Amino acid sequence: MLLEAAARLSRALSCLEFREPVVQVYNPLEYAWDVHEAYVRKFVTGRRRVVFLGMNPGPFGMAQTGVPFGEVAAVRDWMGLAGKVGRPVREHARRPVEGWECSRSEVSGRRLWGWAADRFGSATDFFRECFVINYCPLLFMEETGRNRTPEQIPAAEMEPVYAACDEHLGRVLAVLQPEWALGVGDFARKRLAAVVPAAFPGARVGMILHPSPASPAANRGWAAAVDRQVAALGVFPAGELGLGEGSGGRVDGA
Repeated sequence: MLLEAAARLSRALSCLEFREPVVQVYNPLEYAWDVHEAYVRKFVTGRRRVVFLGMNPGPFGMAQTGVPFGEVAAVRDWMGLAGKVGRPVREHARRPVEGWECSRSEVSGRRLWGWAADRFGSATDFFRECFVINYCPLLFMEETGRNRTPEQIPAAEMEPVYAACDEHLGRVLAVLQPEWALGVGDFARKRLAAVVPAAFPGARVGMILHPSPASPAANRGWAAAVDRQVAALGVFPAGELGLGEGSGGRVDGA
């Protein structure tokens, strides 16, 4: 059901057009579908107690692998996923899709999946009760290759995007029936607050700090901050998670 919903979302968004400064849009649900399908088939077998919702792909994460926050090393080595990654029909010269050959590290993904690995151990243990999705599968780019977030795009252009993504999010929540729906950052929390009451009112909405290196707070110990947030919410009681300092808490050069 989740794959059917993702395919439906991809089709709904594929015909949309955007004006400058957006000059290029990637949809990894099209060219990296094989890996996305492998991610869903491997790690969703029923209800999940906690659903983490991201915003949209990063250029060196989901844009390369089709997996939310899809840091190549984490997707390949920790999750054990494989599959074909093609190329967008139109490719931005400064943001090539290299798939598994991409040597750039997605900092947000390295932090998120590093935290999951440090606290839960194996991917199997993490995904036994958690799942991670993105609200919007589209990556928006300017002429320079700079990302443009959904909030930076005129509301009129984003209206059909939000309509399709809200519908998709509602379907995902209805299938996974989580106890907790956690926005990774405030944008995702707001979308959850708008969708959860109608889609699956049994879920409690919360938020964790976004791991982006553009966030000064995230650069001052993101993993420890998330530990405190999930403990305060009661998602994972204090002492339940392994709190060893590891890759999730450090990012070289950030």
